[in-house]
Amino acid sequence: MYYVSTRDKSKKLTAAQAIALGLSRDGGLLTPETLPSISEQDLVALKEMNYQDRATFIMKLFLEDFTKEELDSYAQKAYSMEKFDHQEIAPVYTVDQITHSLELWHGPTSAFKDMALQMLPHLLSASLVKTEEEKTVCILVATSGDTGKAALEGFRDVDKTKILVFYPKDGVSDIQGLQMQTQEGNNVGVCSVFGNFDDAQTGVKKLFSDVKLREDLENRGYFLSSANSINWGRVLPQLVYYVSSYCDLVKKGTIKQGDLVNICVPTGNFGNILAGYYAKRMGLPIGKLICASNSNNVLTDFIKTGIYDRNRQFYTTMSPSMDILISSNLERLLFAMSNENDTLVADYMQALNDTGKYEVNDTIKSALEAEFYAGYCDDAKTQVTIQKMWTENDYLIDPHTAVAFDVLEQYRNETGDNTQTIVVSTASPFKFCDNVLGALGVTDLNEGVDILDQLTEKTNMKAPAPLAELRNKTIRFEDSVEKEQMIDVVLDMLK
Repeated sequence: MYYVSTRDKSKKLTAAQAIALGLSRDGGLLTPETLPSISEQDLVALKEMNYQDRATFIMKLFLEDFTKEELDSYAQKAYSMEKFDHQEIAPVYTVDQITHSLELWHGPTSAFKDMALQMLPHLLSASLVKTEEEKTVCILVATSGDTGKAALEGFRDVDKTKILVFYPKDGVSDIQGLQMQTQEGNNVGVCSVFGNFDDAQTGVKKLFSDVKLREDLENRGYFLSSANSINWGRVLPQLVYYVSSYCDLVKKGTIKQGDLVNICVPTGNFGNILAGYYAKRMGLPIGKLICASNSNNVLTDFIKTGIYDRNRQFYTTMSPSMDILISSNLERLLFAMSNENDTLVADYMQALNDTGKYEVNDTIKSALEAEFYAGYCDDAKTQVTIQKMWTENDYLIDPHTAVAFDVLEQYRNETGDNTQTIVVSTASPFKFCDNVLGALGVTDLNEGVDILDQLTEKTNMKAPAPLAELRNKTIRFEDSVEKEQMIDVVLDMLK
């Protein structure tokens, strides 16, 4: 299986080459030339496997230049009980008779990004060996909150790697910020950027396309790669938990083999729900893909109208990981829905760069309508949903997950569709204590890490160990720069 750029499919790369490179030199996203299939017989076999074996099975379909033994080793290391606090790794919690929460926050940073970023360092390190790369890779990451910490933790002290994370200075929660500022490791760097996530993400993309910077770094013995979901090595492990959650529902007897399930995903950069779309195209029995946005509802409008327009007010919300107006992974969806028309995709991306908007053709509009439903939820409704889930279901959720539950309710009220649905729960509520406590009626909030204890007292739930341990960590990174200065941060780290 080869990988091609969404903007030029004439050049073909192996899986190892695609993962090592991260982003195509033409700015496009490297994507499988074809998607493998999952048969009903495969799903029957997967049902009896644990999460690690399911990961090996799914990833091997895409990674022909990796052996099963290699992938087995990576899966055992990435999803070990030393790193995850639940033996099922990505457990499915049944909220009511037709609604289930796929909890993706039992890893070392208490967010769904761990599901991919505990695997990516293994894939990337092996890819560097397979491609005979002698230079040290510098991983550049732009984060809206969770990717940064998960990437830092995944790549901490990994041989022949350095990692530098940029995040919006006032665009992450206090706990998210503290997680990054206290990161340990000799090969890590963290810097905040004045502005929002799109400023940080655009800045990182410009660094990748800067020919002079690339040449300068090569002379110093470095090359750039990415741990953002623009890297296929980030998207691939996310397919696993969709397959795994379906198998778990069959194994529990909640659904029968072959029954359709809907998937509801809170998303800003589109990578998480894109993995669900790919899983459906591979043969997983998924009905409607429900895309849930916060007040930065550019994806909602796009799915409903076919017009992508980032020229709008940017909102800083209580679900900061979705505070995004430029959804990078949408490019892969356009590539798939246009029958891999790389010229068309390149034109759309050029229009987005030049004018901040584009409108897709009728074929793609029809495909969007058939596959997706989209809605959004503002902060007020987010708080109401957190409170409602706690009082009615005795289930504590974070703001991002609350956005998904609210949009699911909108979908069901609008369509009457009561198909069994998996809601993707993306973060521990303890990462957003202030807003969760506010939703539960607490107004006098503790400061710093002490707020974790306050949420525990209110709910009688225990904070995840990685968050509780923050009180003993030393702050290492406090620098902030304008987006134009990000290049100086890179050069300074890689002297």
